[in-house]
Amino acid sequence: MTAAPAAPSAPAAPAAPAAPAAPTAPIASGAAPTAPAAPAAPASPIASGASVIDDTSALNTARAAQRLLTIHIISDSIGDTAATIAAAAATQFANLECIIRRLPNVESITEIKGYIKRLIEEDDGREIVIFYTLANQDTVAAFKEFISDKDVYAVDLISPAINTIAAATNEEPLGAPGLIRKTDKEYFARVGAMEFAVDHDDGRNPEQLKSADIVLIGSSRTSKTPLSIYLAMHGYRVANVPLIPEVTAPKELFDLDPARVFGLMSQAQLLSEIRYQRLGNAASVAGSYAEPANVQRDLDEARALMRRIGCIVVRTDNRAIEETAQEILRYYEAAFPSHKPPIKQYY
Repeated sequence: MTAAPAAPSAPAAPAAPAAPAAPTAPIASGAAPTAPAAPAAPASPIASGASVIDDTSALNTARAAQRLLTIHIISDSIGDTAATIAAAAATQFANLECIIRRLPNVESITEIKGYIKRLIEEDDGREIVIFYTLANQDTVAAFKEFISDKDVYAVDLISPAINTIAAATNEEPLGAPGLIRKTDKEYFARVGAMEFAVDHDDGRNPEQLKSADIVLIGSSRTSKTPLSIYLAMHGYRVANVPLIPEVTAPKELFDLDPARVFGLMSQAQLLSEIRYQRLGNAASVAGSYAEPANVQRDLDEARALMRRIGCIVVRTDNRAIEETAQEILRYYEAAFPSHKPPIKQYY
């Protein structure tokens, strides 16, 4: 199906295609993005691959795409593992609009059969694609038998991993769902780390910096808070401190082991664009915050302070949070090999 919104056959004035001339104005490097009023080009919102919509709330909007695919997640837990893999796989297909629908917390093969029967009865002309994570191998076997004579594309995401570990260790798997998310001491350790990150975000409670495993410092908009939260999900107690021109950094920073402190740096131009986007309509009254020259000054002063502290400097420009976090953890674990967070690393 090839949706072609390029020639909508204007009903009143077929001779003057003047309207399409305006929507192509790009956002100026310093302008606030205030005029997305003309939805003339319903392109996929994720340029690097397929757009992935979790659940069906945007189903009607997605039908305008060139190709629509629904990936059904069936899980005896909440389905996050399968949904993440489905989303990652879908981004490899630029012409697909993907809907992710979940059937979580299934307790019996009867429930699964009923769900698949309804999909077959709907028969909307699209392929039935299922990604499933089921810990109980009897349920897996029953599921595979049930779909063996049906026009269904199904991927078992967890059984091969379980079977490989079982073969390598001669251990018998438990076959119990949801163990990765049980509320045990590891769960509460993660919650504690998250609370610590929130309580020590943006320079709060500097007198407690010595209680942190990791301290992030950097200019405004260098991803300090997202990195803090991500690392906290791994069980690390993280504080972050903004480096603001003409504001004295907390003295406690200079009492820390430099191996625990990480300075975050970015390119001035990229940081300027991010700041302008953040300002939005306020750019006209607070634009100096995002002006490239001022941003460069902020970065230069931040770099000078990082040298005084003697901390490791990590680039955050054009990098995913996960990638930056992994670099920080490599340095941290090399400096403190005996310190491990009290949780298993699942991410």
